Amino acid sequence: MELLRKLLFPFAILYGGITTLRNYLYFINVFKRTSFSTPTIVVGNLSVGGTGKTPMVEYIIRLLKDQYQIATLSRGYKRKSEGFFLADENTTMEQIGDEPFQYHHKFDNISVAVDAKRVNGIENILKLKSDTQAIVLDDAYQHLAVKGGFNILLTTYDEPYYNDYMLPTGNLRESRKGASRADIIVVTKCPSSLSIDNQNLIVKKLKLKPGQLSFFTYIEFSKLAYSKSDSITVEQLRNEEFLMVAGIAKPQSFFDHLKCEKTICLTFPDHHHFSPADIELILSKAKENKIITTEKDYVRLNGLIPSDKLYYLPIQTSFLNNHEEFDKTILNYVGSSSRNG
Repeated sequence: MELLRKLLFPFAILYGGITTLRNYLYFINVFKRTSFSTPTIVVGNLSVGGTGKTPMVEYIIRLLKDQYQIATLSRGYKRKSEGFFLADENTTMEQIGDEPFQYHHKFDNISVAVDAKRVNGIENILKLKSDTQAIVLDDAYQHLAVKGGFNILLTTYDEPYYNDYMLPTGNLRESRKGASRADIIVVTKCPSSLSIDNQNLIVKKLKLKPGQLSFFTYIEFSKLAYSKSDSITVEQLRNEEFLMVAGIAKPQSFFDHLKCEKTICLTFPDHHHFSPADIELILSKAKENKIITTEKDYVRLNGLIPSDKLYYLPIQTSFLNNHEEFDKTILNYVGSSSRNG
């Protein structure tokens, strides 16, 4: 696979040229860009999948939801509906996709919408939810038709964009130069023990432009795994045999956190819709043991596996340091933009 990626390098150059031209046409207004007076926070990355967008979106929701009426807007990947869709109490996961459904299920008093066309999605949110004071755009860094008010770029500690290449040789959706659009660059999935000296070495490689801020985060796992009606501590789990199931991009940290010598791990593609054959395989591998999955997979497996067997392990974004500065920067942007609006 590695050799094939290297052989495809000419196509990476071609793809990079196409995306660079596309971006340039947006910036010289050949392609229309739309801005909004309502604060819009874009969360995204330069690479494909697995940078921790969902826990970062949830962090921002928690930060803002008690002070502002907020909405999230996602594409709704692999959903079975089309166009704009605003979630309500009857909405199913199939209608909006797993990540938006997770936001909808997890947080009260926020609006959750999906639309592949982000401009149309924002316009509909503001029409139907006129009291909206801020909108968080999930995975919209490359959606230049929206001129985001504040851009947060995520890159992982293990695979930073500055060491990566364009698709199909690497995993970049656009050139590394795209990082210049970010107001904040967050290095995610760091070791929790990452030293200040090593952080500073990474900051040098990021080559921040004047005014850009950088932060370092790690994934904090819950000490409890939850089923529909029960919970169990991670320490208790480690004394049992159980099956781990993940259909997310780059699930290794999830597996590494829990698995023991006898643990079986089943991996499925990101955003996978589980078929009857998949469920049969999972149940046969689990036997009488518990099934532990990610929170995102839980919303897709819930109802397909007996509720007393299926548990999920929540995660959240935590900052190695300076979270107060991150919080203050976001709150200042939303506060000043709301007043100006």
